Amino acid sequence: MRIGGIETRSIWLEPDGWSVGIFDQTVLPWRVERVTLRSATDATHAIASMQTRGAPLIGAVAAYGLALALREDGSDAALASAYGTLLAARPTAVNLKWALDAVSADVRPLPPAQRADAAYRRAAAICDEDVAINQAIGRNALPLIEAIAARKRDGAPVNILTHCNAGWLATVDLGTATAPIYLAHDRGIPVHVFVDETRPRNQGALLTAFELGQHGVPHTVIADNAGGHLMQHGQVDMVIVGTDRTTGHGDVCNKIGTYLKALAAKDNGVPFYVALPSPTLDFSLSDGIAEIPIEQRSAAEVTTMTGRTTSGAVESITIVPDGSPVANHAFDVTPARLVTGLITERGVIAASREALERAFPDHPSRQQARVAAE
Repeated sequence: MRIGGIETRSIWLEPDGWSVGIFDQTVLPWRVERVTLRSATDATHAIASMQTRGAPLIGAVAAYGLALALREDGSDAALASAYGTLLAARPTAVNLKWALDAVSADVRPLPPAQRADAAYRRAAAICDEDVAINQAIGRNALPLIEAIAARKRDGAPVNILTHCNAGWLATVDLGTATAPIYLAHDRGIPVHVFVDETRPRNQGALLTAFELGQHGVPHTVIADNAGGHLMQHGQVDMVIVGTDRTTGHGDVCNKIGTYLKALAAKDNGVPFYVALPSPTLDFSLSDGIAEIPIEQRSAAEVTTMTGRTTSGAVESITIVPDGSPVANHAFDVTPARLVTGLITERGVIAASREALERAFPDHPSRQQARVAAE
């Protein structure tokens, strides 16, 4: 994707061949800053502080975090320590554990001296796989947009509502929910995106709007609570969101506020799609509401807002009275019954156990769940 017209990915190896580069997403869109990760501690901090975020990208950074740790010390103890530290960085997105398990499985059989190189190879493969998955999601969802566009008159755009940031900044490239949007735009299909601001961290207003603007995609930032109103007035043709974890029965865990959009979409007959890359699928869970751990983040994310002042300075201000208690649930769960379809790299499928098992009979978490049951 593009920043300032320059093609880029969201994670890369630096010229030294071993340290890892990312964008600091906590300062976007006000500044474009690159951060170099030189240790597993750096990678853990980047994930926990949300310098890097989005389920697929968290997995990629974690994979490179293990490689950085093994570069310093290839022992079993170092592997176990780095694995545990990285795993604890954020609890909800299953890609984190998936990537750590993938790298660990590759390196454990090897002598310590060979583990770092193997870890770097697997981390690079995870990044390339993510790009290929997102490309496939884009291709598979494009007919959904084309079908709506064909019903439009006078070249009116297809209006798509999205929530949070499931774009290339949340992945290695292209994004999940945004992949079909970029593909449609690049093919000349008129599209327009309603971008939820996504309180409390405003990933929509800050990151998704930044991405779409850099790529030239028409968009409008809206308050989180405006989506239902727009649907009531026929201004939303479809909703596409991402996911941080989807259960084997099709329940979808995504950024807080997603469930409310799904309810509004259901009430107004607006199709509600979830872009689901297979590493975000978790067959070990059946009931998303009961079983998915929901991250509780700092109260400061709710009590303060950061923005650019008229003088050009970027500052944080307090918006809640002193002493008022605050809760900050970072995610919610949308039940499968509210999901029109799951857009995967293997097609658009129903949000059901049967459809997911047919599409992904070889999924690692399905095999793990079967072993656990036995």
